[in-house]
Amino acid sequence: MSRAYDIVKKDPNRVIIFDTTLRDGEQSPGCAMNLEEKLKMARILDELGVDVIEAGFPVASKGDFEAVNQIAQVVKNATVCGLSRAKKGDIEASADAIKPAESKRIHTFISTSPLHMKHKLQMAPEDVLEAVKESVSFARKFTDDVEWSAEDGSRTEDDFLCQCVEAAIEAGARTINFPDTVGYATPLDFAAKIAMLVERVPNIDKAVISTHCHNDLGLAVANSLAGVGAGARQIECTINGIGERAGNAALEEIVMALRTRHDIMPYTNNIVTEKISKASKTLSAITGFAVQPNKAIVGANAFAHASGIHQDGMLKNANTYEIMTPESVGLTESKLVMSKHSGRHAFRSKLEELGYELGDNALNDAFARFKDLADRKKEVYEDDLVALIEDEIGQENDRIKFVSLQVQAGTSGPQTATLVLKVDGKDEPASVSGNGPVDAIFKAIREIYPHPDAKLKLYQVHAVTGGTDAQAEVTVRLEENGKSVQGTGADADTLVASARAYIHALNKLLTKRESKNAQMDQSEAV
Repeated sequence: MSRAYDIVKKDPNRVIIFDTTLRDGEQSPGCAMNLEEKLKMARILDELGVDVIEAGFPVASKGDFEAVNQIAQVVKNATVCGLSRAKKGDIEASADAIKPAESKRIHTFISTSPLHMKHKLQMAPEDVLEAVKESVSFARKFTDDVEWSAEDGSRTEDDFLCQCVEAAIEAGARTINFPDTVGYATPLDFAAKIAMLVERVPNIDKAVISTHCHNDLGLAVANSLAGVGAGARQIECTINGIGERAGNAALEEIVMALRTRHDIMPYTNNIVTEKISKASKTLSAITGFAVQPNKAIVGANAFAHASGIHQDGMLKNANTYEIMTPESVGLTESKLVMSKHSGRHAFRSKLEELGYELGDNALNDAFARFKDLADRKKEVYEDDLVALIEDEIGQENDRIKFVSLQVQAGTSGPQTATLVLKVDGKDEPASVSGNGPVDAIFKAIREIYPHPDAKLKLYQVHAVTGGTDAQAEVTVRLEENGKSVQGTGADADTLVASARAYIHALNKLLTKRESKNAQMDQSEAV
């Protein structure tokens, strides 16, 4: 039987948190993650307490299949889910990928709106209904935990939606997902649709109703919560709200809304809210998508107070202007955390406090960079440490590594970058002039390791903390043959951070190439 179904049946107020950061979230342009990054996020999501991790779309590529399969091996607590279209090949790929998981789910879907059926599927409603029955029945051969989704549900006609839901449950689905695929719904009509399913579908008590809301009108979180109020007991969401187009419902906003307004939403979940900030920062570092400062819960300004009136109230009683504490989402009140006088033991302890456990070699490298940063900055903040560590870890196996950089810049010109990279273990130097120092650095990287088909699509800089000595975090996006990768780099020197970010993106590009070549070799062998 489905673990989620059992949980909800035992506790009708329990809400299942279904995280799709690694599937729907990764579909955001520029958000693609490599295998190591997906495994890292999967472990964090598992520690966070999500009930279901939608790990990917296994049939999409060999890389996606491998990622889902390895996530299924490392996740200890959550149910691991693979997405499938209503096709036997998709379902078989998902079944094979999630096989190692202790708790596994297959999520299959098909479009049900008149618009999608006519123009996307080119199928008649009766054929779609038959596909629902066949796909769910087939998925049940591999696991008792099957979820079925009505893609574009919010634009589906009520009668046909009810027929499809009833058929899916009859075929064995234990979770019924009602997606607002294009972010069209409003809270009132979304809740009405859920209530309609509860009232009209005769076997609805045999399944958990789920929400999957997109944020095209900025209503994803509101719609999800309205759905729970109407009877849904699973919410599909992502860290930082990443996802297709304007994104998905944000996990951190949903969970903290349920916790903060428990007086009117008496529902529980399994999320360890103190780990929210770490999950948010890690995802931001991996994808290069900086969280906007005024983002609810995890934005830099979420617990900042600038108004004199607000500051006065905060000094007298924090509850005057804060409806939740920074500690409840994993932040600390202290701002200054480390200095150049801090030793290795204190450094390791601080990293453990922030949720990082490094091996001896990685710790030594990170400590050396920390000391260098502390010598250049007056104050080293937690955000500086997070940026530094995220920049450092997960890159031990990179083919190309940053060694040193010297830049000549200014109005007199020429702007020149003298760069040394370690390529496959060998130091490779280059000295190149460019139209500005960043252009010179990127040209030097291209001279050392040519990659003529890759185009620079994004170069973005933001300060990790305040002050003129703030550490810079740079994001670089490269595109090659229609595929894009994104790299990040952090350093007190913006130009060094720029080099690190480009190198990070280039290493990801090489990984994609190697994966593609391996697939081609396997195809030729077959």
